Amino acid sequence: MVYRRFQDLELSGLGLGMMRLPVLDGNDSAVDEAAAAELIDYAYKNGINYFDTAWGYHDGNSELTAGKYLSRYPRESYYLASKFPGYDLSNMGKVEEIFEKQLEKCRTEYFDFYLFHNVYEGNIDAYLDPQYGTLEYLLKQKENGRIRHLGFSAHGSVEVIRRFLEAYGRHMEFCQLQINYMDWEDEKVQSRKCYEVAVKHGVPVVVMEPVKGGTLASLPEDIAGMFAEADGNRSCASWAMRWVASHPGVKVILSGMSTPEQVEGNLATLG
Repeated sequence: MVYRRFQDLELSGLGLGMMRLPVLDGNDSAVDEAAAAELIDYAYKNGINYFDTAWGYHDGNSELTAGKYLSRYPRESYYLASKFPGYDLSNMGKVEEIFEKQLEKCRTEYFDFYLFHNVYEGNIDAYLDPQYGTLEYLLKQKENGRIRHLGFSAHGSVEVIRRFLEAYGRHMEFCQLQINYMDWEDEKVQSRKCYEVAVKHGVPVVVMEPVKGGTLASLPEDIAGMFAEADGNRSCASWAMRWVASHPGVKVILSGMSTPEQVEGNLATLG
């Protein structure tokens, strides 16, 4: 496994995104616990130490799964990330209630990484509004050691990310952005511009959607043929992952893996 330095930590270059855990009968809220346990065990035992979950993943069951199966390992041997669900404006003002519940669900006394979830046009005003006390509360938890590193994830425009960083940047230790080669110059996603703003502010990046939800793993035959001609031993997905890993501001690449085979394939690229 390739590890990357983040402050005083060594983070696995590949992280397990727990948004796409194996499920039963196609029901996203029904996590297949036996398969999920096998997946988490395989990832952990093969060097992955960064696990990313969230309040809303699998209708709330991702955090429960993370807590149940990661808690079998020494707490200091892995890094756990979760997020405050401010993408739902009805959660504003409930940061204490939700945070306490997340700790309980994840069977932990602290989060190594905690994020403002999905900063975008629809919630930036609420996230920055002091009446809700979101930043104040999270900084207090950081002071108390219940959050080790505070950051944010974003699907918003570069203007939104710039505004968030101008307001809270001195408190943000990392950010999570959607980066892949298809979105890099896409004016709607603004992947490159968002990455550059983060780097300009000195904020390390955790990458989500490196294979664009699997799109870049199954390319049209003519494009896939170009990759095969360049190196027939590499999959289309591996090209996408390696492209993301080439950016110096990137610390962890998250992949929403559902099977040990997918973990094995990504480890062959990033491990």
